[in-house]
Amino acid sequence: MHVEQLLIYLVLIFLGLCFGSFAGASMWRLRALQLKEDKDEGERVNMNEYNSLYKLTKASLFSDRSQCLHCSYKLRWYDMIPLASWLSLKGKCRKCHKKIGYLEPMIELGLAAFFVASYAFWPYRLDGGVEVVHLVLWLLSGIVLAIMFAYDAKWSMLPDKANYTLIGLGFCNALLVLYSALDKSDKVINILVSVIILSGIYLALYLISKGRWIGFGDVKLGLGLALMLADWKLAFIALFFANFIGCLIVIPGMVAGRIKRNSHVPFGPLLIAGFVIAGLAGNYLVNIFFSSLV
Repeated sequence: MHVEQLLIYLVLIFLGLCFGSFAGASMWRLRALQLKEDKDEGERVNMNEYNSLYKLTKASLFSDRSQCLHCSYKLRWYDMIPLASWLSLKGKCRKCHKKIGYLEPMIELGLAAFFVASYAFWPYRLDGGVEVVHLVLWLLSGIVLAIMFAYDAKWSMLPDKANYTLIGLGFCNALLVLYSALDKSDKVINILVSVIILSGIYLALYLISKGRWIGFGDVKLGLGLALMLADWKLAFIALFFANFIGCLIVIPGMVAGRIKRNSHVPFGPLLIAGFVIAGLAGNYLVNIFFSSLV
């Protein structure tokens, strides 16, 4: 590996860890705002969780500082070094010594791995400004998806703010793809079919079941992912792997008795996993499929 490539990977690891730390903090702030909104609307909320996170809703954008959820200790800069601070403190708060948990460092490591894998397996040549912007939008979407992955896995919900941010990034990506396409009318149809596959199908399931089979957050997530992929073949691969991974999790879980017929399995993380596979390996899989037909 050339020194230049090694430097790029080191920078990507550093950025992934930093943005992973941001994603972890944003996840808790979004949860705090969601609980406050639910309580204000008269819905039942877990009061222990509400009281623990309520303090995160009081700070303004410019005065907000990360703090311990147990004792409200305001974290100093040396408490927020991605991964290193968590390891040096052995996963505990510096002041109250209560456990911080494994979720935050897992998000940091996961996003660092995503950044590195995205560059290593990027399926397009980075020889122009358009493709560089395409990669940047992909990495930005990864930050939002890290928040949504962890949030849905922990609370079985997909926050609207993250969903709308992803849809905005997807819209910018779709415009970029359309701008660089030679046959723009064909690309518009391609994008629309992608939306139907990853969002329209789930919208139909949501309407038919009246929200019992799938949540509307998954419909919005599918829209953002479809716009980011902007290709119906990649959208189909994402859908396939989301359901395939789901089967690998659900079927053994049902056999072992850990998952019941009425158990709720968050589908957001599965869609996100399928999206990453489709985005980085989808073109390769498509080429293998069509070459096997010749």
